[in-house]
Amino acid sequence: QVQLVESGGGLVQAGGSLRLSCAASGRNFNNYRMAWFRQAPGKEREFVSGITGTGENMYHADFVKGRFTISRDNAKKTVYMQMNSLSPEDTAVYYCAATTYYSGSYTTTRAYNYWGQGTQVTVSS
Repeated sequence: QVQLVESGGGLVQAGGSLRLSCAASGRNFNNYRMAWFRQAPGKEREFVSGITGTGENMYHADFVKGRFTISRDNAKKTVYMQMNSLSPEDTAVYYCAATTYYSGSYTTTRAYNYWGQGTQVTVSS
């Protein structure tokens, strides 16, 4: 099992940048696929980015490609997401999630059985 704690959220102006971090505790961190999801008020939680256990493959939702980049440092048991060119539409609570295996799509919330508490990102115009 693994415990996840997000940090790095905050208030930023449109066009600005933030780097989110998700620190994990537990064994065998490199066995976990990791992902970032976000949820705005009144909306469904949606997939933002994902990364395989080795960090070899990364996946980004179309609406963040070219702006956000997921990465991980297994020695530090931490996953990151660099967010550039932020806009007010990016305002949401951002969650990190972990899983080992799922038979369906890894872009769905059902794929993940470990979640952090979330960190608020607010982008002002």
